[in-house]
Amino acid sequence: MENRNEVVAFNEYREKMNEKILAADNIVLKRLFNLDTNTYQDGALSSVTKEMLGLVASMVLRCDDCVKYHLGKCHELGVNTEQMFEIFAVANIVGGTIVIPHTRRAVGYWEELQENDKK
Repeated sequence: MENRNEVVAFNEYREKMNEKILAADNIVLKRLFNLDTNTYQDGALSSVTKEMLGLVASMVLRCDDCVKYHLGKCHELGVNTEQMFEIFAVANIVGGTIVIPHTRRAVGYWEELQENDKK
């Protein structure tokens, strides 16, 4: 049996826990999840631009789960590696050198997303 990679493990865990959270039927949490989903829809800004903004904000706020989520969405939406490194550059300029460790992990996760395409 093949070892599960980080991308698969992250997505499975996120889905499982989101189901549990939503099953609790808390109106505030449901509305928050809905607001989050709707925020990233196409509008005056494209969804890809919004995901890039979300990625920068997540890196600056140093939320590794959020970084992984937005990396995955950017990957799905066709962001390429050259664009990704410009996003990383913006995040590091805005957030400072404390963002460098998150950039390292983001690069590794980005590479894994691309490797999964080859499977």
